[in-house]
Amino acid sequence: MRIGAMIKRIMLELSRDKRTLGLLFIAPLFILTLMYFLFQSNTTQQATLAVRGVDSTLVQAIDNKHIQIRKVTDTTVSARRLIRQHDYAGVLTQSGSKLTLTLQNSDQTQSALIKQSLQAAQIQLKMKAAGTTIKTQAAALQKLARALAAATRRVPTASAAPAGSHTAAYSLTTHYLYGSGDATFFQTLLPIMIGFVVFFFVFLISGIALLRERTTGTLNRLLATPVRRGEIIAGYLCGYGLLALVQTILVVLFTLYVFNIQILGNLALVLLINILLAIIALTLGLLISTFTSSEFQMVQFIPIVVIPQIFFSGLIPVNQMAGWLQAIAHVMPLYYGADAMSAVIEKGAAFSAIAGDVGILLLFFAVFLGLNLLAMRRYRQV
Repeated sequence: MRIGAMIKRIMLELSRDKRTLGLLFIAPLFILTLMYFLFQSNTTQQATLAVRGVDSTLVQAIDNKHIQIRKVTDTTVSARRLIRQHDYAGVLTQSGSKLTLTLQNSDQTQSALIKQSLQAAQIQLKMKAAGTTIKTQAAALQKLARALAAATRRVPTASAAPAGSHTAAYSLTTHYLYGSGDATFFQTLLPIMIGFVVFFFVFLISGIALLRERTTGTLNRLLATPVRRGEIIAGYLCGYGLLALVQTILVVLFTLYVFNIQILGNLALVLLINILLAIIALTLGLLISTFTSSEFQMVQFIPIVVIPQIFFSGLIPVNQMAGWLQAIAHVMPLYYGADAMSAVIEKGAAFSAIAGDVGILLLFFAVFLGLNLLAMRRYRQV
């Protein structure tokens, strides 16, 4: 009986909280729908391979739905420069029977696709050459049988394979523009995950902190004093910004010394990008908290506000999504943060290369800050 009363009380409380009911039932459907469109539009992973001076038969054998071939005729540009200029996943060149493969190696999935396609192409050509040899030998044996039956001339030896049926035994040398052959898929995910961890925890903690001050009446008492709204927001930004800085340093040092991950770029740029993500998460968390009345409701916004960010951060290649999904990705702060982080950590990019991403992150910060100042008006009592 008492259990039934408890169940009734919980149901009555939930029935009065329409936002909780909406998020409880609609948010899972939203996430599942988003995942459906993401994975439906990204069924085939592709890598772009530039070829220069490579046998046409080998190129044809490499070409498949996972590899986009780009033919290059300019012999004055190095493979490394071609990759940097055109963002190729790899460049394959040939000199005689020697093949040289230069991989960008910033995405281990694309590197693996190129290696597997090249290996499969060589096996395919060898099998084709073996089949040609078998046919030639069979024809020679038939000719020998006819000669023995006729007994009109000496027994001939097996004829050689026709010209053009021989496939060169290629030797392959592989170079890596970024990282080494020991790089793992975790290294591709690392820049994304660093940014996401910082973004997620700052968003959650800052939002709940302001919510607690509002529900306990602390915020109302502050607003009743001469303290300005901008000063309150600035105080939150500086206070939690310092905590975010410490968190970022700990995360980066942990990945460096525990996971033994190499950061090719400037460590200061990594800290800058994470601080920008942290203050964006802070202003967004403060903004969302103004529309919630409990910590439970604040947590419920995570599936709508935070989880979609990870899908569009590069975990799934954005350039292979449907056009309308790519448009959604470009309104996600974490997309620009992860792009800049990957460029610095994996490619050693300088500030000039990530200036565009940094500028857009600053724009997000300015927009969320302005919205916070407007939202704070509703709590001014005097």
